[in-house]
Amino acid sequence: MKISIAIALVISTSYLSNAQTLGKIVSKGKETLSTGTSTSKSSLTNDEVVSGLREALTTGAKTAANAASVTDGFYKNQKIFIPWPAEAKNMKDKLVMLGMQSQVTQFEESVNRAAEEAAKSAFDVFAGAVKGMSVGDGFAILNGGDTAATHFLREKTTASLTEKFKPIVKTAMDKVRVTEYWNPLVTKYNKIPGVTKQNPDLEAYVTAKAIDGLMVLISEQEAKIRKDPAAQVTDLLKKVFGKS
Repeated sequence: MKISIAIALVISTSYLSNAQTLGKIVSKGKETLSTGTSTSKSSLTNDEVVSGLREALTTGAKTAANAASVTDGFYKNQKIFIPWPAEAKNMKDKLVMLGMQSQVTQFEESVNRAAEEAAKSAFDVFAGAVKGMSVGDGFAILNGGDTAATHFLREKTTASLTEKFKPIVKTAMDKVRVTEYWNPLVTKYNKIPGVTKQNPDLEAYVTAKAIDGLMVLISEQEAKIRKDPAAQVTDLLKKVFGKS
């Protein structure tokens, strides 16, 4: 009996010792992993973070502006296609019922052409915002969500883009004859008995939608740079956004 108790005590002591050793190993492993993860982030200098994000934003903004400003950049891209103004949806439906589908389509094409024309001047505004990025902005973007950089650009450039786009949109609308398509439609609709008269501000509408479309394209580029190693085309982008 005493021998059995002694054996049990030896086994129990050995088990506890091994468990404690294993616990230390696991704890040390977690510590190492934690240190390795934080090291890659903390090894980035302020200059590297800001320069890397400027590079990413410049690349994304240029790609977006180029894609939006070509023929069909808006019109054939369903993600940024500018539809009939929502507040005039009833007007569109009535006009289609009256056999004016082709005129409605011509109008929608013309507003998208105007947005494509305006997008040609977008990059200069984006470039100015990128140059003005602070260290605080840089780290907030780096540690933010997948579209933190796009949010930064929207916040910093919407007012400037709106101011710059409005005269361009007006000129573009004249160039692609938006009002030539719009005026007969709105005149025809407003003559229908009992309808609410329509006269939306088309310049403001196209301007806002053009900016929204550009931000959609920039957010796509940002997500690629953050997640896809193939999109991290320079050593600096790899260092700032790479996982290793």
